[in-house]
Amino acid sequence: MAETTTIRISRETHARVSRLAAERHETIDETVSQAIRALRQDAMASDLATELADEETTWLDADAG
Repeated sequence: MAETTTIRISRETHARVSRLAAERHETIDETVSQAIRALRQDAMASDLATELADEETTWLDADAG
């Protein structure tokens, strides 16, 4: 296992993560890592869904050649 550290979370959150990890047959570390990845993907999806600003559209429509 990689080097570790401790983070403080509520007992309720710990219990929820522990249950989820058990359901997924993963370690808590793996479950938390997957949750972080999912949150990052969600943020990227939100960014991609945002309408482009005028200058971004102009830049994308510019002739590259």
